Amino acid sequence: MEMLRFATAGSVDDGKSTLIGRLLHDSKAIFEDQLEAVERSSAQRGHDYVNLALLTDGLRAEREQGITIDVAYRYFATPRRKFIIADTPGHVQYTRNMVTGASTADLAVILVDARKGLLEQSRRHASIASLLGIPHLVLAVNKMDLVRWDEVRFKTIVGDFESVAARLQVVETTAIPMSALLGDNVVERSTHMPWYDGPALLEHLETVELESSHDFERPRFPVQYVIRPLTADHHDYRGYAGQVAGGVFHPGDAVVVLPSGQPSTIASIETLDGLVDRAYAPMSVTIRLTDDLDVSRGDMIAAADDLPVVSQELEAVVCWFSDRPLVPGATYALKHTTRAARAVVQKIEHRLDVNTLEPELAPAELAVNDIGRVSIRTSTPLAVDDYGTNRATGSFILIDEATNVTVGAGLVVCPSH
Repeated sequence: MEMLRFATAGSVDDGKSTLIGRLLHDSKAIFEDQLEAVERSSAQRGHDYVNLALLTDGLRAEREQGITIDVAYRYFATPRRKFIIADTPGHVQYTRNMVTGASTADLAVILVDARKGLLEQSRRHASIASLLGIPHLVLAVNKMDLVRWDEVRFKTIVGDFESVAARLQVVETTAIPMSALLGDNVVERSTHMPWYDGPALLEHLETVELESSHDFERPRFPVQYVIRPLTADHHDYRGYAGQVAGGVFHPGDAVVVLPSGQPSTIASIETLDGLVDRAYAPMSVTIRLTDDLDVSRGDMIAAADDLPVVSQELEAVVCWFSDRPLVPGATYALKHTTRAARAVVQKIEHRLDVNTLEPELAPAELAVNDIGRVSIRTSTPLAVDDYGTNRATGSFILIDEATNVTVGAGLVVCPSH
C-alpha cells in the first residue's frame, strides 16, 4: 500500500490540531479510550462539544516548552493509502521546526483562517514548502463556518495564495474550503457549501499522484562504514556500507570514488539477505569494488559517466535556526550525507522578504527564521548535487561547534541552476 507523508503548517490558531483530530476521528483512526479521554477533557474545560484538538495537545505542550524536536508525528491509514502526518508548530519562533517536519513530505497542507486571510507566517510556510521542493500544496481555508460559508471570501483568499504560489513557482496547489471543528470537507464533503464541487481533504490525500522523492537517475552512494572482518576466512574482504542516495547501481558498473577521483568497477552488491543484482535509493547495502582503493567514511561512490559537482565552494539557500544571527566570516561544522567538514560563510547574497517575496540584497546578517542565499567555503571538497534533483546529496546542516546545536539547514544551488 502506498504511503503519503504530509505536513500541516499555518499560523497560530488556524486550526491545525483540530484538523488533525478531525481527520483521525472521522477516518476511525483513534481508539475508544482516546476519544473518551478527549470527551472528559472537553467537559472539564467547559466545552459544549468534543474538542478534537486535544488529541494532539499533549504533544503541543511539549513543543511549546522546547522539548524534543518540536514536531509531532501521527500515523493512520485508510483502505486506499497509509499516512504519516507531521504536525508542525505555528508560532513564528518555531518556524525552524517546520523545516524539520516538512523536509521529507510529499505534500503540505497550509491552513488559513477564513477570517484573517493570508498572514506573514502563511507566506513563510509556503516559501519553505517551495524551497524544500514539496510537489503538492493544499490551501485549507479553515473556519468557513465563521464567515457564513462565504464563497466570495474563499475565492479572495485563493486568489491571494495563487499570486504567492506563482511567484514561488509552486507546481500544484489545491484549495479546499472547510470547517475542521464541524468536519465540513475534511473527511466527508460539506452540504453547507454547494458552490464548491471539489474533493474533501481526505479524498484528495487518498488520490493525489505521488512522485518519488528519490532521484533514480544519478547513482550516488555515500560511504557510511568500511567493513573489514578480522577473521582468517575474510582477511581480504573490503566492503563499503551505506544507503543509496540516488540512481541504480549494478555489479559491473564503472564508478568513481569522490572526492579523490579514483576509478573502479562494482564487483558485487550485498544486503543482509545476500547478493543482489541491483541497488537503488533508499536501499542500505554493502558495495565491493574490483580495486583495492583508499575509501573511507564520507567518500562518495558515483557513476563514472554522471558525476556530482565536487567543490569546496558552495552556493546554498539557508534556513537559519539560531537566535545568534549568521554573519559573514562565521565558521561552523557542516554535515553533508556522511561527510563532515568545517565551513566558513564567505558572503550573504540575499535574504528573502516573506511578505513581498523579493530578495533583499547583501544583508548584514540572517536572523532566526530568516531564509537567505549564502556562499560557503568548506575545509574539504564535497560531492554535491542541486537540491532540486537530489534531496539527499543537495542538502546539509550547519552546526555550532561550541554547543553542537544545529543552527541552519542548507539547500545546495548548483551553478547550472
